[in-house]
Amino acid sequence: MSSASWTGQLGVPTRLLLLRHGQTELSVHRRYSGRGDPELTALGHEQAAGAAARLAGVPEIAAAAGAWLGTVPEIAAVLTSPLRRARQTAAAVADATGAPMHVRDRLIETDFGAWEGLTFAEARARDPELHSRWLGSMDVAPPGGESFAVVGERVAAERAAVLVEYPGATVVLVSHVTPIKMLLRDALLGGPSILYRLHLDPASLSIVDLYPDGGASVRLVNGTSHLISANAR
Repeated sequence: MSSASWTGQLGVPTRLLLLRHGQTELSVHRRYSGRGDPELTALGHEQAAGAAARLAGVPEIAAAAGAWLGTVPEIAAVLTSPLRRARQTAAAVADATGAPMHVRDRLIETDFGAWEGLTFAEARARDPELHSRWLGSMDVAPPGGESFAVVGERVAAERAAVLVEYPGATVVLVSHVTPIKMLLRDALLGGPSILYRLHLDPASLSIVDLYPDGGASVRLVNGTSHLISANAR
């Protein structure tokens, strides 16, 4: 018989370990990075290795996570966006944990269309009126790209599929800023503003428990303790 959690949800949750990919040249320069396919930088590979070690339960890293997160559970699968930066990060996790890695197309980043590779200021200068409307509405898409509303729909479909395929299991989802923010937003029952006010570092870890009764518990957001040594170099 299932007992209630401290937040009131019943049953064994599916735990999503939401891992953003490591650093790329575009993230260094804070450029829109959607469907472009840059690889990880040298630091990005180090960040991926640090995240993999933490998820594999290396004792000193598991201890640094804090007792409130509990022991590191067995990982059932590593699900990744098809883009190279995510697959490189996911491969490090799969190698360290021994969990199978599967590419999931719905975990891909937002298509920024003509703004791909531009900075915020460059995109605003190129399309000032559209850029302003895009910041104010999830239904507005960049030129030739997709809206956040569309991203939210496919991410919700992926979340539903994961719950069916991995009930009560722990799964790593290696993805990008927008899909991870969407999963956190939905778990928190938050509004659109969370997409603009939540910061996620490269190779950061967030944790969400999704319960069979529909409840959710966000246990960690933007965890970066495993990146201290890598980022210091």
